Amino acid sequence: MPPTPDATAPGAAGPDREVPDRGRADACPGALRLHTADDGALARIRLPGGLLTDRQALALAEAAEALGDGELETTSRGNVQLRGLAPHCAAELADRLRAVGLLPSDTHERVRNIVASPTAGLDTAAEGAVGNADVQSWVRELDARLCAADWAAGLSGKFLFALDDGRGDVAALDADVTLVAGPDGTRLLRLGRDGRGHPVEAGREVTAVLDAARSFLATLRTHGRKAWHLREVPELLPAGTVPLPAFAGSAPAVGALRGGLSVGLRFGRASAGQWRTLVAASAGELRLTPWRGAVLPGAPADRLPGLAAAGFRTEPGSAWERATACTGLPGCAKSLADVRTDAARALDSGAAVRAGATVRAGAVVRTDAGPDGLLPVHWSGCERRCGHPAGRWVDVLATGRGYRVTVNGANADVPEPDAAKAHEMNAVVTNEEMAEAVAEARRTTK
Repeated sequence: MPPTPDATAPGAAGPDREVPDRGRADACPGALRLHTADDGALARIRLPGGLLTDRQALALAEAAEALGDGELETTSRGNVQLRGLAPHCAAELADRLRAVGLLPSDTHERVRNIVASPTAGLDTAAEGAVGNADVQSWVRELDARLCAADWAAGLSGKFLFALDDGRGDVAALDADVTLVAGPDGTRLLRLGRDGRGHPVEAGREVTAVLDAARSFLATLRTHGRKAWHLREVPELLPAGTVPLPAFAGSAPAVGALRGGLSVGLRFGRASAGQWRTLVAASAGELRLTPWRGAVLPGAPADRLPGLAAAGFRTEPGSAWERATACTGLPGCAKSLADVRTDAARALDSGAAVRAGATVRAGAVVRTDAGPDGLLPVHWSGCERRCGHPAGRWVDVLATGRGYRVTVNGANADVPEPDAAKAHEMNAVVTNEEMAEAVAEARRTTK
């Protein structure tokens, strides 16, 4: 979750009409540039494609215990954050990361923002594969070429690449540059939030992605503009020519998968001990997902009970599905509440669980809703709403005297509740009332 969200200029109005303030430097944290928080310094370690070997994963657990608060936090881009760090530990942390290959470039480490379909390559054609390409090779090539390109250091630490194997999972994250693998070897490149893509020749996939990012920087210089994301300057981008399909944006279901396991982390956090249990259950590789989960390729199903006992989510259908929260108190001074404690209480309550049990007959299923018909939900301690999901979501905002529960985000064509229900949902609710309010907001509407 970003501790430094995009600032907006005076007069910004709403999530789709923000006017970014690019007069300040990009302060996005990294492994070398630590962010100062109320609970100590924070380091964000980029993991392209969320990929980790078991040795690298164990090194992160050791660093969390030796230098931080003993916990690891995954982000909405499949990266890892260490919190509670002492300011003087930066050099030792860097040495630890270099030793296991997690810091290949000091100058480019913040621009290694790459998400990829986490289950790519796990289902084979014989099993009825969903994806159209094993994008992990693209991840490794893109990462290496990014680090080797001098111009790439000029990208913002927030600039995001997405490599989708065709199942439409990470393509729905609205990355700056998205490559989607189509059937029969076709490839489409999406720039920002354009509804049309650019065809890409087979074998030039990574080159096309890099060319798009480099062209973005060159276009900004030519027009004297400042921007961190392509969506901020859509008028300067070449329009695509091929209509893009609707992207499902679905996270891997937790439990046993074809070719591995998938588990969820509550609010993306795990103690070093839990992390070691995760590594022990793997078959040597972990893939952290943008939905704060982990895919373990090759891991057998008999590891699931041990993972469940360690506190990982291994059963689908829980109210915890697609539920996120910012850091909140005590880690963030701007927060008005201990949102994670309050959110966990609401999600574990009977009301929140019942919300996921059924979808009402005749209801319109929102395009952003999960298989159970529920919208994503995000708890925020302040107006910055750090780490909120893309698209349409339930916004649970701390006000200092309770929480305001509303449906936020895009897709305005989806029907809203009637006026009375909308008024009710905009009212500030107490912690005791929050579970029912959140459960109602997450359900589909007629």
